[in-house]
Amino acid sequence: MTTVQPEPDALDQAIREGAEALFRAQRADGVFDYCEDNLTSTLGTVGALSALHYADPQGSADLIEAGAGWLRRTQNADGGWAMVPGLDSEAGPTAVSSAVLHLVDPEGSAAAVRSGQRWMADFGGLDAIPHPEVVSWCRQYYGFVGWLSQEEMHRFPLEVALVPSLYRKLFDLRIPMAFALGLAQAKHKPLNPFHRLLAKLGEANAVKAIRQVHEHEGSTGAWCENAWVTGLVCTGLARAELAPDLVDAAVKWFRTTMDPDGWWQTGPLDAAWTMYAARGLAEAGYADDPRLAASTELFVRLQQHRPFLAFGCPPGYWGWAGTAGWPSTLETSEILSVLCRMPGDAQAKSIGLGVDWLTRLQDSRGSWGLCVRNTKVANSGPCPMTTVQAVDALLDSGIPADDSRVRRALRWLAEAQLPDGSFESVWYRHHTMATAAVLETFSKAGRADEEPARRATAWLEQARNADGSWGDGHGAPATVEETGWAISGLLAAGTSPESVRDGLNWLLDQREPGGGWPSESVNEYVRHVSRYSNPALAQGMALRALGRSRDALR
Repeated sequence: MTTVQPEPDALDQAIREGAEALFRAQRADGVFDYCEDNLTSTLGTVGALSALHYADPQGSADLIEAGAGWLRRTQNADGGWAMVPGLDSEAGPTAVSSAVLHLVDPEGSAAAVRSGQRWMADFGGLDAIPHPEVVSWCRQYYGFVGWLSQEEMHRFPLEVALVPSLYRKLFDLRIPMAFALGLAQAKHKPLNPFHRLLAKLGEANAVKAIRQVHEHEGSTGAWCENAWVTGLVCTGLARAELAPDLVDAAVKWFRTTMDPDGWWQTGPLDAAWTMYAARGLAEAGYADDPRLAASTELFVRLQQHRPFLAFGCPPGYWGWAGTAGWPSTLETSEILSVLCRMPGDAQAKSIGLGVDWLTRLQDSRGSWGLCVRNTKVANSGPCPMTTVQAVDALLDSGIPADDSRVRRALRWLAEAQLPDGSFESVWYRHHTMATAAVLETFSKAGRADEEPARRATAWLEQARNADGSWGDGHGAPATVEETGWAISGLLAAGTSPESVRDGLNWLLDQREPGGGWPSESVNEYVRHVSRYSNPALAQGMALRALGRSRDALR
């Protein structure tokens, strides 16, 4: 049976309807707001409950009761929890949810705790979690409730707080959480005299770094606008009996941010939603649409012009949320690529500052991580996909392909390619999106005929499903996000629209009645452990693929 190639008119209609669906999600300030799709958070609720238990158990008893009740209600039938209720159970959320319920409500939540621990036992326990950082956080909660002794807990080396360049590379954006829990550990964990002395020497600097982050964000009581992160920091400081002003501020923030139903969120993603929505619209022919002017102005306004001292980041970056958020190469790169596609020159200064920031954050090996140069933290970089997003931004801004920054990055990427031709990603599900993104960057740099690009193309071709769609390349169901990125990458490399026609038809078939597309949990909150969906990514990638296909057909 021959598959019919989508007609340009059909693509035009799908693009128009998809674009209007996206614009319906746009706020007056330019944000494409998908907050309701990302609000509820098991981890955010767990973090808040542990913090309130240690910082204000009597005064916040009502919040603790409400949060514990929400956790019990959102436990899956199999006994586990997911990061977002309603999804399949995950080990990390299950471990900490069962532990915090035992901590705050051992009698009333006993049945839920038993079910959660049975799920963990069937999973293989903490050691079966495929991420050492997640295991470390889970072990902290197990230690809180006595499921692990303090002697069994690995020591947080507070002495590294004496050397900022060292602790930034070792902890990266985990600095406030690691230091807060390390301070608590110094008070409660049996230490030999030498380690106790080292911890005491590092105490003041550790508190200083935690405070630097808090003050950078406007002293709101939160860290990263995130209940999970704030919960870890507040829990550590409360148990350490240090920085009572920060602890009190966090308690007040938890009181004002709890949903009436008893849960806390992980934080808004204003920039992360908007950058993918705007990029998709721009590539589908809407760059000149006056409605996108508000998003361009938003990006200029969200750029940060103060250094992020705790992470050693210079100014000129964007984060995933507001004007005082944490720095991110991913958001900085994608927003730069969007601004370079927008008409006018009002954003020229912002582009220049962003390019300078990316230049200063490039690793000595040629790659990019999330926010700390030459980080040693696996879950923050170096990342092939983050690296190509940075390279794309440089190329889009007018940096030539033979520039040393680009050449060093492409050389590192060639070395990072996996034996089967695919590439990894820290922040997106393996391996389709990363491979497609790398292929597009090599093509944009004029290297589509080189071996890394040829091998990436071959991998994408064999990873395609029988119906023309793409999942993760390893048997997972197809998604709009992965199919859209694969089509875009292949078309950028010179593949004919004819060869991706089945994928295009699949995308057209996935449209919802309102003109948009469904999103799936392909964004990594913690790699291999917890994922979430970004609806704007699904809409943006579908529009990008359809727009490129339409242009190629014409």
